[in-house]
Amino acid sequence: METPHVLVAADKFKGSLTAVQVAERVTAGLRRVVPGVRVEALPVADGGDGTVAAAVAAGFERREARVTGPLGAPVTAAYAVRDTTAVVEMAEASGLQHLPAGEFAPLTATTYGSGELLAAALDAGARTIVFGVGGSATTDGGAGMLSALGARFLDGDGKPVGPGGGALAELAEADLSGLDPRIADVDLILASDVDNPLTGPKGAPEVYGRQKGATEDDVAVLDAALVHYASVLGPETAELPGAGAAGGIGYGALVALGARFRPGIEVMLDVLGFAPALARATLVVTGEGSLDEQTLHGKAPAGVAAAARAAGVEAVAVCGRLALPPEALGKAGIRRAYALTDLEPDPAVCMAQAGPLLERAAEAIARDFLS
Repeated sequence: METPHVLVAADKFKGSLTAVQVAERVTAGLRRVVPGVRVEALPVADGGDGTVAAAVAAGFERREARVTGPLGAPVTAAYAVRDTTAVVEMAEASGLQHLPAGEFAPLTATTYGSGELLAAALDAGARTIVFGVGGSATTDGGAGMLSALGARFLDGDGKPVGPGGGALAELAEADLSGLDPRIADVDLILASDVDNPLTGPKGAPEVYGRQKGATEDDVAVLDAALVHYASVLGPETAELPGAGAAGGIGYGALVALGARFRPGIEVMLDVLGFAPALARATLVVTGEGSLDEQTLHGKAPAGVAAAARAAGVEAVAVCGRLALPPEALGKAGIRRAYALTDLEPDPAVCMAQAGPLLERAAEAIARDFLS
């Protein structure tokens, strides 16, 4: 019998383990039961936070830049480069992780730093930029990002409008003539697991505004401001899939930067070299912190499992908590899921002990599929 070759292609367990740590713990558990098993780790991400870390784990070079954070203070943001391809994660510059605990700025948070991060990738010689968007603290339609790249957004007096989505209600003129000309020569791929439009009942303010601290009144203000903003820049683009990603930064990238939208996990699997790794595998282990209904809509485990099924390779999943019935798992291409809450029902203990529990789950996988 040939030695099994396991590909561990899991996302992070948010709040407890990075994708790299997940792979390390799964590997340790598998080898405790089957010492000679070959294990290949390929941490994955779907375009949201953790995307740069996944690229670095796959061999990209980590770079850093000082950029403007969502509240205007400087932050250090990482991006990744390999040859002429860069992976830029907007959350590194404009993400919720840059907000002090309990402090939100739904009307004024800016994506200016995301534009500075794209400029840093251009300075590094990037000709292809994978722009992972998710985890944002912002709902400014990408206006801040475009400003950092040379666009001007002016009110009725010819003065620049303020930062954030709320100020876009005052927009009278958008001048894109000063945009960095290098953008025109770059293949900019908008990578997201979100296909929402910019505004309306499925738009960025309504669906995601509250998790960024927006009140009901704020949501209404932001939606109206973004409708007005789109009326100036191009209302047709506002309806495109991905326009509502990351507080509408997707719209800014699509309407002004010539970006093309692709599901984040598909892009990342291409960039990370998943296909050749899958060709070597006899079993795939994927997963994320919570396997639930959202997982089925473009999250990393669903993308990994779909690719594995297409290649005829069996896939199982590990997760912190499982909220999907066996039928839904089967439809997604996941043979079985191993939840840490089955080993430790207390969620707080489960998160605190995620590493050792994950090793135990991997031991069970080894007994069930490798022994």
